[in-house]
Amino acid sequence: MQKGSAPMNHIKLDREKKIPHVKTKLRSHHIVTMPDEIYAASGIVIMGRRIKSLIFSTDIAIIRNCNADAVLAVTPQQIIADAIVSTSSLPVFCGVGGGTTTGARVVMLAKDAEAFGAMAVVVNAPTTNDVIAQIADIIDIPIVVTVLDENTDIDARLEAGATIFNVSAAARTPEVVRILRERYPD
Repeated sequence: MQKGSAPMNHIKLDREKKIPHVKTKLRSHHIVTMPDEIYAASGIVIMGRRIKSLIFSTDIAIIRNCNADAVLAVTPQQIIADAIVSTSSLPVFCGVGGGTTTGARVVMLAKDAEAFGAMAVVVNAPTTNDVIAQIADIIDIPIVVTVLDENTDIDARLEAGATIFNVSAAARTPEVVRILRERYPD
């Protein structure tokens, strides 16, 4: 430290892992943090980037002040998707519909999300395999398909172009993930 410089009390060293933790006066106290257990997870590597945690939000203040690895932003509106992708410092998984929003509009939204710079697009469980195939023909980013239970025809979804599955089964999510991992270990 140079003579006359302020002490660096904003840096805390994690003694166990020897990792410096840098904090600021304004942002560090208002950050949404992921549970520490996330660091033990293997995660998934998408286009060379390891993702262990996603924050589910369209709130720019939360997106800009969290320690998640990526954002899951579900809003089938181009202007909102563009705003989130352009202001986020994290990769964004853009929801493009498949429930209320269907058909050609979902395909268009997926194309736009890729053009805005999204890391992946996310479709809702009711999305047809035909729409997934149309998306797969047009974009070159992963297609995340939402799965509600273990009875989903995973083979048909994969054949249509699904890349990643988002298991959203409420309290049954861990059980459904376990069942699907037994059937599809990769």
